[in-house]
Amino acid sequence: MAKPPTRIDENRKDLFLRACRFEPVDRVPVWIMRQAGRYLPDYQAVRARHSFLEICKTPELAAEVSLQPYRVLGVDAVIVFSDILIVAEAMGMPLDVPDSGPVLSNPIRDMAAVHRLRAFDPERETKFVADAIGAICRELGPDVPVIGFAAAPWTLACYMIEGRTRGDISHAKALLREQPALLRELLERIARSTAAYLQSQIAAGAAVIQLFDTWAGELSPAEYAAFELPATQMIFDALAQTHVPKILFAKSSARLLDSLARTGADVLSVDWMTDLAEARRTLGRRVALQGNVDPEVLLGPQDAIREAARAAVEKTGGLGHILNLGHGILPATPVEHAKAFVEAGQSAPLPVRAQIGRAD
Repeated sequence: MAKPPTRIDENRKDLFLRACRFEPVDRVPVWIMRQAGRYLPDYQAVRARHSFLEICKTPELAAEVSLQPYRVLGVDAVIVFSDILIVAEAMGMPLDVPDSGPVLSNPIRDMAAVHRLRAFDPERETKFVADAIGAICRELGPDVPVIGFAAAPWTLACYMIEGRTRGDISHAKALLREQPALLRELLERIARSTAAYLQSQIAAGAAVIQLFDTWAGELSPAEYAAFELPATQMIFDALAQTHVPKILFAKSSARLLDSLARTGADVLSVDWMTDLAEARRTLGRRVALQGNVDPEVLLGPQDAIREAARAAVEKTGGLGHILNLGHGILPATPVEHAKAFVEAGQSAPLPVRAQIGRAD
């Protein structure tokens, strides 16, 4: 069984779920978005022998790279290694991942293209993701949470419309203004497929799921409420009976906090431009928070990294808080700096109020 190089032996799943549910904890749980990837030599060694999509679609390889940050950094959760465009491919859009970045063929620009999209059976067409989660769960045992994930509807729609994950989203914004019925139809189809996809991940053993809404900040509050909010609610409503905590990451979303809190998410993951203390004052105990140290901090001295981790925990009081970065870890991050961040968060002192009522 995988063993991280840390002193902490408690039930990490219980700790993580308590934080998601705003229950008392002894410390904050810590993980890092994009924690399995290019900054790790272990990942680079696997990537030198296999293509990105080959890793995603081979459960043994996906499980191996998913587990690497747990072994190396001692993080408190393992997120399955995959890609948010897997759903677009399963819906009928050919996917290629060259070194220049993922490309979806035949980008959506009209209603006919939307109607050509298909619903898919996750048990057949994306079974490799569920199989990877199952392999991770078997390796970790019952005391470490596995996180499943997908793109939020608006973000996946942007990539399906643009055909790429890099650059602007001008075509998507134009469709929102000029063909709102088309965009609503696309978002609804994505939401239905994503809900089924996440349900398959939960059935395979995912203890938590996260939606990534990278382009949420490109929407005004009115646009978010009109388009993305109902689509995201559709996904979370479909998962409500699973009782699995739901995390929503929305980049550049400080002005959207009220709408984000109405999605049905249990945890809002915010970027480093959102002040955690202000978010807590705004949201109260409606939802827990995740984040939000600037990934650039991990490129600097370790003393500054430790201080940033402690400061983030202090802003929330440690209650209803999962420590993370405000976006994905940067490829140039030294492994020792990532480890320093994790260890600083795990050892950060909590105010007494965060531990009141601890059952054990």
